[in-house]
Amino acid sequence: MKQNEVEALCANTNVELGRPRIGFGGDRAIAIRVLDFLLDEGVVPAFLVVADGDGASHAEVLRDHFGRAGGRVVYEGKQFLEGVSVEEMRGMALDFIILVHLQLKLPKVILDIPRKGVLNLHPAFLPDNRGWHTPSWAILNQTRFGATLHFMSEGIDEGDIVHQRETPVEASDTADTLYQRALELELEVFREAWSGLVSNQYSRTRQPEGDWPAHRKRDLAAQEIQKVEMEEQVRAGELIRRLRALTTNRIEEACYFEQNSQKYRIQVSIVPVADAKGSELS
Repeated sequence: MKQNEVEALCANTNVELGRPRIGFGGDRAIAIRVLDFLLDEGVVPAFLVVADGDGASHAEVLRDHFGRAGGRVVYEGKQFLEGVSVEEMRGMALDFIILVHLQLKLPKVILDIPRKGVLNLHPAFLPDNRGWHTPSWAILNQTRFGATLHFMSEGIDEGDIVHQRETPVEASDTADTLYQRALELELEVFREAWSGLVSNQYSRTRQPEGDWPAHRKRDLAAQEIQKVEMEEQVRAGELIRRLRALTTNRIEEACYFEQNSQKYRIQVSIVPVADAKGSELS
């Protein structure tokens, strides 16, 4: 696509006067909700990035919503990082690129394209729980949890914070219930931040320095995390935290024990008990 064609395409995205010009990428249901919010606000992204391969859970729905709103330029997965895509995006006069649960590490050449930066919506209360499986690590390490909209940098979830909100980790939470709550909170965080992005009245808060670990996807599969040794002496509270933290929507992420050469996975359901008067006992 020639640069003058790209510029003409951007001019026809029906973005209201004064609205930021954005590119958008994402996956999962939360990305659809954020995209629909933007479309309702009259902002049609100059392009859409969807996940590809086995990791693309909601790519077709995102394509459909984007296309029905008049969007035409779609990149798939790492195609977004290719040289020809970079040159196209440079001609789009972008203010922001907004990413929601799109698992791509961006090089500096992409980060430098939008005039104001690349924003990422992350299910964690940064700087706690950078990287993958944020609800699990919040329970395991007893750290704060929430949702954060932040600028991306070359480090993992290390960029300046625009807006964030915290939610308590309840004794009844598993990683799955906590994650579902985070999805609702992420949408609220983005909606609350949006007016400031439109009016250019947002703030950038540097994340505090310190030893804030960033977890990789494979970290949760470590044997010392998942395996429960049958003869091991362990405090009940620690064991319960591990079971809660590894109760996700994927049984292969659960704790397990082995007996008679057979492996058994464990997921838990935690239900507050009501007293005779009908109130929940704490």
